[in-house]
Amino acid sequence: MARIPSVVIVGRPNVGKSSLFNAIYGSRVSIVEPTPGVTRDRVSRTVERDGLAFELVDTGGMGLHESEELTADVQKQILIAIDQADLVLVVVDAKDGLQPLDAEVASRLREAGKRVLLVVNKCDQPRDEAAAADFYPLGFQQMLITSAAHHRGIGDLVDEIAAALPEAKAPMEERAAEPMKMAIVGRRNVGKSTLVNFLAREPRMIVSEIPGTTRDAVDVRFRMGELEFIAIDTAGLRRTKQVKSSIDFYSIARSTSAILRADVTVLMMEAPLEIGRLEKHLADFITAEYKPCLLAMNKMDLAHGVSREEFQLYIREKLPGVAFAPLVFISSSTGENVMHLVEAAQTLHEQSFMRLPTSDLNKVMQEATSRRSPPSTGTRLGKIYYATQVGVNPPTIALFANEPELIGENYLRYLANQVRAAFGFNAIPIKFVVRAREHAEKET
Repeated sequence: MARIPSVVIVGRPNVGKSSLFNAIYGSRVSIVEPTPGVTRDRVSRTVERDGLAFELVDTGGMGLHESEELTADVQKQILIAIDQADLVLVVVDAKDGLQPLDAEVASRLREAGKRVLLVVNKCDQPRDEAAAADFYPLGFQQMLITSAAHHRGIGDLVDEIAAALPEAKAPMEERAAEPMKMAIVGRRNVGKSTLVNFLAREPRMIVSEIPGTTRDAVDVRFRMGELEFIAIDTAGLRRTKQVKSSIDFYSIARSTSAILRADVTVLMMEAPLEIGRLEKHLADFITAEYKPCLLAMNKMDLAHGVSREEFQLYIREKLPGVAFAPLVFISSSTGENVMHLVEAAQTLHEQSFMRLPTSDLNKVMQEATSRRSPPSTGTRLGKIYYATQVGVNPPTIALFANEPELIGENYLRYLANQVRAAFGFNAIPIKFVVRAREHAEKET
């Protein structure tokens, strides 16, 4: 399979790197804030447009002020990204003009010997374009004029990226299928970034005891054997009343968005901490979206005097909505059981695409309704006539009933458990669509 080249965006703080990233990708992925240092980790997405495919990588600001506690870690991430880049987009600010830090960034890139495109950003109006001349002393041959905020010049920039990266135009049949996406969610400081770094076999994410270190949802590709996966590291969630800034708000939005686009979600917890409202909220959101879920209990070695069996009972009691989800005890720092976690995620992903023979499904439904009749009220008796699978990922089963409104959530949970037991859907959510004979639909 053809390798997808990497295009990395660099520059000093607040020149519009994240806005440019979002404009090229076509969606708001990186958090955009006027506060310097908002982007810390490497944020990446695969861009596919008009037969072109490349990995676009956003980075933190080069040369963050020394008072920023994570400056050294941010700069290390930038240098790793540059080292792995096939093309570097150096972004400067037309409104600020040439700054000493711009020259320092340019000098570092010349030393790295990378292919470079200079992007003069914030040229919001045609009259702003004259300021681009200020940046000729940086010595780069190609200069593009853009306004990420107003989407000016983005098409021309993508054309130049295509011209600079002929390898980005590999035929689609030569490219690998999109890997399984695994979102890792949980409260702050439970070890999510440490887990991602272990999977990536490199310091891909910044790991710190400072709460809230990860702010974006970050895609990280890794391999296990012959298979490739994408781990989505997310910002640690905090209780709603503790959300104090727009950065916190967008971090939470990115986390919920990561769950929506993931194939499997890993709800990560830390053994010494009690399971609380945050974990329950996440579990409810995951099940409401019918996402396959794994429960990962980290740092079990710190839970003194409690057996794993006792912990399992405790978790099932606290999180009954995901009682069917597999529980894996891991150590994100040593890697204990991490490979088992990935294998379990792959199994769930495969299960979510299973199709059931209609005759077998109806036999299970008949047996289930014989053991426990559908709900009734007064003279109205609920009855299910027929069932058929109408979709996958999640497995979706249509039920044809005489009184759809009688078939409530509790009874559907009972039916889901019967289907899991009969067909091996033992650990994934099942979606039911209840229909009347007139095909009026009710989703539950």
